[in-house]
Amino acid sequence: MSEKKQPQWKKVSELRPGTHGHTLNVQVVKAQVVVDRARGPKGQPLKVAECIVGDETGTIVFTARNEQVDLAQAGKYITLRNAKIDMYRGSMRLAVDQWGKVEALEDASFAAKADNNLSLVEYELVPVPVETPAAS
Repeated sequence: MSEKKQPQWKKVSELRPGTHGHTLNVQVVKAQVVVDRARGPKGQPLKVAECIVGDETGTIVFTARNEQVDLAQAGKYITLRNAKIDMYRGSMRLAVDQWGKVEALEDASFAAKADNNLSLVEYELVPVPVETPAAS
């Protein structure tokens, strides 16, 4: 049996494109429901909110889904466990899928650093040429 993996506690400013397995405590600065349907594509209810979340190092867009939306309310503090970075139109978004968890965080009192929004940084996928050895 394998050993249980310890959480990788991160600060928002340490997040990078294409990474996953992050655990972080954040404050919800803003939350806006963008999808609220009685039935989604598979027949179940579908609710999606785009939230600005952050800690004392910066902020990032967090896409909350279904029951996560109820926890991600403006002014609240939450813990994101096993979060991943998704790329959307060249910018980073934080997400927690079925392998992660969103939990209410009690007794937190930090303020999110709003002037360092990592989702405003645009990334571009650049192909790296493969060098072939020169023939002698």
